[in-house]
Amino acid sequence: MTQTLTREAVWVQVCELNDILLHAGVAAKVNGKQIAIFRVEENLLYATSNFDPFTKANVLSRGIIGTKGDVYKVASPLLKHSFNLKTGEYLDDPTITIPTYEVRVEDGKVWVKA
Repeated sequence: MTQTLTREAVWVQVCELNDILLHAGVAAKVNGKQIAIFRVEENLLYATSNFDPFTKANVLSRGIIGTKGDVYKVASPLLKHSFNLKTGEYLDDPTITIPTYEVRVEDGKVWVKA
C-alpha cells in the first residue's frame, strides 16, 4: 500500500502590499509551491503558479501584465504565451491552464492560500 501525503491549503503571509509594484509581479514559495503574485490595480491582486508550462521554467512572475478586453493577463517573459490571471487559462487554448490561488490583503499584508 502506498501512502500519499498531501498538504492542506493554508493561508500564508508572503509580503507587504507595498513590496509589489503596481502592474508587476513577485514570486513566493508557499507550501512548497512557486507562486506568482500580480498587483494589477492598487488593491487588486491575482496569484497563479509561477511555472510556465511551455518553457518549463518558473518565470511567470516576471511576465508582462496587460489586458485582453476586460480580462487581466500575464504574458510569459520568454515566449509571450498569455494566461488569464483570474482563471489560469491560456488565452489561445483554454484547455491548457495553470493553477490559480486565492490571495488577499489584510492590514497591508499579502496572504496566499496554497
